[in-house]
Amino acid sequence: MVVKMDRQVDKRKSFEERPFDYSVTKDNKLMIYWHRKHVKTVVGKEFLKLKKKLDASNSLEEQLLLAKVTGNFKRGNEKISGESLC
Repeated sequence: MVVKMDRQVDKRKSFEERPFDYSVTKDNKLMIYWHRKHVKTVVGKEFLKLKKKLDASNSLEEQLLLAKVTGNFKRGNEKISGESLC
């Protein structure tokens, strides 16, 4: 699968840092991580569909697919370790 990448997709080049990662378990679950924190588990038909797309994607397409699947999990109050609110 080839995803047409628009220059406007990643203006801040945040996907170059590869914030999303994933692993596949023995029981066919796809665990999605953002900055090494588990944010979503994909199972069933959605797992099969996503796994097929990920297998055929390049690095940037992979990041975009994982971002789309996780949806809007961030609400502005999360912290990356080492940061404080002050």
